Amino acid sequence: MKGDGGFELDDRTSASRASVGEGAGVFLALWTLAIVAVAVAFILFLALRGKVMSLGYELGRLRAEQSQLQEMKRVLVLESASYKSPERVETVARTLLGMGPPTPAQMIMAGPMPADSDAIAAGSKRKSTGATP
Repeated sequence: MKGDGGFELDDRTSASRASVGEGAGVFLALWTLAIVAVAVAFILFLALRGKVMSLGYELGRLRAEQSQLQEMKRVLVLESASYKSPERVETVARTLLGMGPPTPAQMIMAGPMPADSDAIAAGSKRKSTGATP
């Protein structure tokens, strides 16, 4: 197609087809890359969402356990306080251990037995005043 610029028209057509083909290839590559990026982002979102859900369930379980342990501590503190009360100690000693006040036969005196309580009182007065009999 010579004349009327036909030859030039064929060159331009093939050149424009090549540039359109290259442009379409670049567009297709970028479009594919965008779709892959969105798919990867969505998969990452799902993975993170699953992790957040599992951590939420674990947090709920741990809070329930914490509440249970606090209640157990409260009960143990009350129980410990009841074990320290003198009434409780006496009740346990009398009922479970069979203890009671000692009989005179069970008592052992550490010193000489005074004749009467007046002698004990008089002896303590002499010691406190420093007087001799």
